[in-house]
Amino acid sequence: MRPVRYIRARTVLEAVDAFAQARGNARYIAGGTTLYDLMKLGIERPTCLIDIATLEGADRIDTEGDRLFFGAGALMADVAETRSIVRDYPLLAQSLWKAASQQLRNMATVGGNLLQRTRCPYFRNGAAGVYPCNKRDPGSGCAAIGGLDRSQAVLGVSDACNAVSPGDWPVALTAMNARIELVGLDGARTVSIDDFYQLPGSTPHIEFAMAPGEIVTGITIPKTDAGRRSTYHKIRDRESYAFALASAAVALSMDGDEVRQAHVALGGVATRPWRASETEALLQGQTLTYERALDAARASFNGARPGAHNKFKIELGARTVADAIMIAARGTNHVA
Repeated sequence: MRPVRYIRARTVLEAVDAFAQARGNARYIAGGTTLYDLMKLGIERPTCLIDIATLEGADRIDTEGDRLFFGAGALMADVAETRSIVRDYPLLAQSLWKAASQQLRNMATVGGNLLQRTRCPYFRNGAAGVYPCNKRDPGSGCAAIGGLDRSQAVLGVSDACNAVSPGDWPVALTAMNARIELVGLDGARTVSIDDFYQLPGSTPHIEFAMAPGEIVTGITIPKTDAGRRSTYHKIRDRESYAFALASAAVALSMDGDEVRQAHVALGGVATRPWRASETEALLQGQTLTYERALDAARASFNGARPGAHNKFKIELGARTVADAIMIAARGTNHVA
């Protein structure tokens, strides 16, 4: 039994100060649906937990003006059930609905959801040192490379790691050009979601562009009429609340049958939420057919590096994107 100190912070500055006082051996906690799992697995071993679930204004949801704003402490369920989000940005609502059960959505926050760690079995089952994992023990190696890699990434992999990024919500945010608001020991700053997630390279243990002690305080998304023609399409081994084998977040601005602008991001196939810029470029100015959508989708997998057991993800991922493009173009979305 390891003693853990518990502090409930009332303001962001109070939370950051508590982190500094703990000399870095602290973790922030809100819903706890990710951190508690990591503590049970021995991946996280904080001596101090700083509760930020009730920070002033942390659960604010604002859909007025020229942007959407979600406080990091807003619950997944509350965002997913916001009427204007369901109506005008179905991909955001769907990415939350398809991510977890109602019980988890009632506990988990949209800020904490950004910080999920990979579901790689070697990462989660390496507590006894049986399986080398560069995310858990930098420099030890990666058992998934050359191992059981069916669930692993085919995009963004390196010689040090092929662990897949697990989130659904971050994929939708990537498609919608979200920005992440942070507050830390050096003050406040904002980063694009494209810069927030790091490729593994030779340092796969560094996953987020966050300094020690920083807190995610909010998420902003510029408003766009593409939101109405959008979808989050997710393929998984079982229908109910499994992690994605492949997923796609798509939002389209259309002029009749012609694509004015496309927003496309991939999940379940990459080491981070993956912006499908090649697909977006090939769709712009085109009249949509399924064949054209599939050709555009396949372009984003040109640099794929499959392993022994996950090559199927390339074709599955491309067809998932193509299906999502056609669903979004029809504008016949529903949350399911």
